[in-house]
Amino acid sequence: MDRAIYDRMAEIDGRHWWFSARRKIIDRLIRDQVPLKSDARILEMGCGTGSNIALLQRFGVVDAVEPDDPARALATARTGVKVKGGLLPDGVDLADGRYDLIAMLDVLEHIPGDRAALEALRPKLAEGGRILVTVPASPWLWSAHDVAHHHQRRYTAETLSELFGLAGYRVRHLTHFNSLLFPLIVAARAAGKLLKREGGDDEIPPRPINAVLERLFAAERHWVGRRTLPFGVSLAVVAEPTIR
Repeated sequence: MDRAIYDRMAEIDGRHWWFSARRKIIDRLIRDQVPLKSDARILEMGCGTGSNIALLQRFGVVDAVEPDDPARALATARTGVKVKGGLLPDGVDLADGRYDLIAMLDVLEHIPGDRAALEALRPKLAEGGRILVTVPASPWLWSAHDVAHHHQRRYTAETLSELFGLAGYRVRHLTHFNSLLFPLIVAARAAGKLLKREGGDDEIPPRPINAVLERLFAAERHWVGRRTLPFGVSLAVVAEPTIR
């Protein structure tokens, strides 16, 4: 991503409704779908500026990887975790069989070779380990936001499930999320196309609106970990290796 995008993320990721609510949803997905022991080893691949590391530390000891130098330095300073550099699929130095959970939170869509990236991470999972991935959904929602964030693609439930199968995983849970706000976001993206708006749609709305949007989005945590939602702005998948 562009330097400006990382700088903007660091500025807003503690307050913006999307980041705040997504962390609550990720928390519930892990609790419902990833059995972890108290001394679990966790890897966040593509940690950005580090806004998810504190969440993941609730579940175990966290390692993190981020290829962007300034973002990596900021994540290290914010969290105290010495974040590694490196790019998937071949440029990351990680031990095999180490991790009980690998999290890729809105990262896979940035990687040109998504299958190769997943294949490279598979041997890093410990026996019984699982990978949690979130990605943007619905290719027809492609907009200036995706361009600004250097997305390579958006996924459907079918293409994401097929991708994990080809990469040597069995999908245990796959669902859309950010469903309650789906009509509003579709309308906003359509308006942006009509107005030929450029850039990402990550402005923080006024505080009361930001709070309402966070509550609505975060409410999905009560069912997203146990049910399959048929539509939404994003997809989440929890999978385990079928090939060692």
